[in-house]
Amino acid sequence: MTESLFQPLQVSDITIPNCITMSTLTCNRAEDTYPTDLMKEYYVQRFHGGAGLIVTEGTLITRQGYSHPNCHRTESGLWDDKHVEGWKNITYAVHDAVWHVGRAAHPEAYQQKLAGEPVYALSAISARGGKFRTIPGILGYVTFVAQFKHAAINAKKAGFDGVELHGANGYLIAQFLDTTSNHRTDEWGGSKENRSRLGLEVLKALIEVFGKNVALKVTPAGGYNDVGMPLDETFRYFISEADKLGLAYITLSRYSPSFDAVYNGVPRATKHDVLEGAELVAAGKIDAISIGLKWTTHPDLTKRVEHHKPLDNVPDNSGDWSTGYTDYPVAVY
Repeated sequence: MTESLFQPLQVSDITIPNCITMSTLTCNRAEDTYPTDLMKEYYVQRFHGGAGLIVTEGTLITRQGYSHPNCHRTESGLWDDKHVEGWKNITYAVHDAVWHVGRAAHPEAYQQKLAGEPVYALSAISARGGKFRTIPGILGYVTFVAQFKHAAINAKKAGFDGVELHGANGYLIAQFLDTTSNHRTDEWGGSKENRSRLGLEVLKALIEVFGKNVALKVTPAGGYNDVGMPLDETFRYFISEADKLGLAYITLSRYSPSFDAVYNGVPRATKHDVLEGAELVAAGKIDAISIGLKWTTHPDLTKRVEHHKPLDNVPDNSGDWSTGYTDYPVAVY
């Protein structure tokens, strides 16, 4: 049944060896936002574990826009030359995912404080789940587009093959798309065309740097960081317009209970049934499957699937960041 996953796939101008890819997944192992040797070991392990394509963890494009106060030094960045040099040690195995969290940023996060700027979001409404989510204003959209482009330029300097725009999980791009967070009445809000404008402009800026090796990740299921709207409301338009740009690929995250935060008694996520990845690939409905958490706990995930080994490693949630990262065992073959 899984044979369909083990065929080479052309992704833009790159041929990947199989259709099991590794999704962007924040792991918080940087030091003061700079890539570490431990991160290098992590990505190399998964490269040898057979990942057809590796997308790195969400990488901040600017110091302003940090998401968590307790991860103030451990989320990775890509806004200065030292970041470029750090990522050069990893780039032979990865593709980059650039992101800005927008209103989901935490004003008490260490890097956010160093930025000397407030948390920005698109409308005068905060993401629920904590009184710390404040929204005093917004920079001109041109600034955000320029910051994404600057990060892409740095990614190219660091040797990445391409970039994936993180337009998912209720972060900045998703906030503009979603009517539950975007209440603007100017050219960046209201209609689906206006709400899609920032994401499309950022994609065009990234294409100026990487050509056709630009990808997009979105989460139609919604819910995370207090967003979640009907699937057809915007995503059909945004995805179709993004597809016209000739992107390398578009990743759609399927429903997960973790997205299903309940506010005012109403689930925010949009639940929809999805066939398993191998069936979808075999049917020609999708080109590849993108896996997140299981790659964290199984450095040899692709090999396990190929050799019919169980995915039985248990996540280490001890809170000790020196464990549960590069120390998961591989299967016996």
